[in-house]
Amino acid sequence: MSTSTNAVSAPPTSLRQHRRALAASSVGNLMEQYDNLVYAYSATVLGALFFPSENDAVGVLSTFAVFAVGFFARPLGTIVFGHIGDRLGRRPALVLSVVVMGLATALIGCLPTYDSIGALAPVLLVVLRLFQGFAVAGEWAGSAAMLVEFAPPGRRGVFGSFNQVSTAAGFLVAAAVVAANSAVFSDEAMLAYGWRVPFLLGGITAAVAVLLRMGLEETPAFVEDEEAGARRSPLRTAFAQQKTAMFQGFCFTVGWTVAYFFFLTYLPTYLRTEAGIDPDVVSVSNLVGTGVLTVSIALFGLWSDRIGRKRLLLVGSGGFVVLSFPVMMLFGTGHAAAVYIGQILIALTLACFSGPGPAALAELFPTSVRYSALGIGYNFSVMAFGGTAAFIASGIVAATGVPLAVAALPAAAALVTFLTVCTMPESYRSPLR
Repeated sequence: MSTSTNAVSAPPTSLRQHRRALAASSVGNLMEQYDNLVYAYSATVLGALFFPSENDAVGVLSTFAVFAVGFFARPLGTIVFGHIGDRLGRRPALVLSVVVMGLATALIGCLPTYDSIGALAPVLLVVLRLFQGFAVAGEWAGSAAMLVEFAPPGRRGVFGSFNQVSTAAGFLVAAAVVAANSAVFSDEAMLAYGWRVPFLLGGITAAVAVLLRMGLEETPAFVEDEEAGARRSPLRTAFAQQKTAMFQGFCFTVGWTVAYFFFLTYLPTYLRTEAGIDPDVVSVSNLVGTGVLTVSIALFGLWSDRIGRKRLLLVGSGGFVVLSFPVMMLFGTGHAAAVYIGQILIALTLACFSGPGPAALAELFPTSVRYSALGIGYNFSVMAFGGTAAFIASGIVAATGVPLAVAALPAAAALVTFLTVCTMPESYRSPLR
């Protein structure tokens, strides 16, 4: 028998179920990433409305600090959603995650500002960011697990890649909506009410994601594992049996998450405030780069099903070790063409890692604890390094006065991930456990 089988022995799944799982997982993840990132892309206006200061940099830094706060709710979200996902099923956990995120985002769009209620405004913003962080902790791990477990034989890489296609698409849609919103409203209208529109849209799209997920069946791998025996405590089992794999998952995510949140959330602010790039060039180049990323991820995921995950992961993580400083130097030239070239280089390097990334991470863990263990490794790393990336980068520039110094952050993080991938086995031909 061939060793290239790429699925557990599970009940047969129809083409319709495969497509429904792909759509439900991807749309829900896109929505949650949009909700999470529309905050970061609105950093400048939120800083003025919730953290007024004579120094604009202080307001932006405060806004990114609150963005980071949301990530500190991820450990609790990981535990709660991991327990639900591994005990009761992937579907109920993912439905609950979408509902909580949609409500929190819509409520941000309804918040009174500092001028209306004073210091209570940023306090309420922090609380809602915590709910967003709690919800998104259950989304990524559950989406990755569901996509990989629903994948047909030999297609875990490309199916898993749609977790990242939808993540990048969430970044893209958030950037596009915020850019369009800024074009439609004048500066005065934006500060008065226009800033609320992207957040209120997040609440509407949540309803669509819920409808898609309500009719979704459980994954064949979960059903088979559930029938094999009683489920006890997935979290306890994960810590008892999967500590090494969870640590690998944590380190695997370090460079990945810093690259995402440094280049896709902090970079637009950096280009405007430090490199002096025209805001229109920043917005359009960011959309181009994110568009290239979104399209390229699935291609690299498909490629990983043919040549393996590891070599692509090494190229992607090693690429950021090598390219971070040169790319930031390109941006520092101030030329529009250099900005576009830099954005595309970042997109292709990140896609090379993001394509095979979800499948490689999911393949580290057995089905019985995959949601919990994957979530612990991934979300704790994102909490520590992803949510703080923009804040740390802003602090590096403020402390050193040397904008180029921020390149050390993605380069160092990528080195951690590169060394971790070196220790991981190739898994694309191995069946799910």
